[in-house]
Amino acid sequence: MASAIYEGRVTHRRHAPTTHGFDYRMAQLYLDLDELDAVFRERWLWSVERSNLASFRREDFLGDPAMPLAQAVRERVQAATGELPAGPVRLLAHLRYAGYSFNPVAFYYCHDGEGALHSIVAEITNTPWKQRHAYVLPVSAARRRGRALHWDFDKAFHVSPFMAMARRYAWSFTPPGKDLRVHMDVCDGDVREFDATLALQRRRLDAAGLARVLWRYPLMTARVIAGIHWQALRLWLKRTPVHDHPSNAGHRA
Repeated sequence: MASAIYEGRVTHRRHAPTTHGFDYRMAQLYLDLDELDAVFRERWLWSVERSNLASFRREDFLGDPAMPLAQAVRERVQAATGELPAGPVRLLAHLRYAGYSFNPVAFYYCHDGEGALHSIVAEITNTPWKQRHAYVLPVSAARRRGRALHWDFDKAFHVSPFMAMARRYAWSFTPPGKDLRVHMDVCDGDVREFDATLALQRRRLDAAGLARVLWRYPLMTARVIAGIHWQALRLWLKRTPVHDHPSNAGHRA
């Protein structure tokens, strides 16, 4: 199977206007969406579209829940690029654990009919509003440096109360293989205010690997959202400036 487990570390560093940083270990599933039923067949604690300790639920991800997820992702790419990737769509994300789902960002690696990487879709969920926004990154528009693909673009979605909207992103990805890496810089002009890095190693997706995920990273999604709120409290105590959601701008006028 193309599906796998990726395990490693995520690191966040804030450089301005206050300094702050943290990192933690994590594991995510990398799922070929055509393999879902095979991946979780006869797994007692894992399931698709039904309650379990760990489960994949279509409604937790991009687009209309009535539409197959791979189709929704392909149509999102087509709307942004004019091209419909015909090959596999592979999702890197947390699933729903103990009934709770949350992904700060879910990545969809979309392939063409020959199996080459066509585009990456980054679906971001903001906190505390839990709104979603998907950025489409076509490989044809990327700058290549070795294995890494690089994109620069303007920030278009309010992610956090502690990050202003008028910012520029610099993102880089290495395609999933024995490892994968995602790095994101947030810049105000020439000043880098924030960066985040996801550095993961590929593990086999089998009974032992799935058991390890549940044992080593219990209640992963609840821990993620608890960690976000704990770090937000620390930023607030450091008197980091708070930025209103853009939808509130009209109320201040």
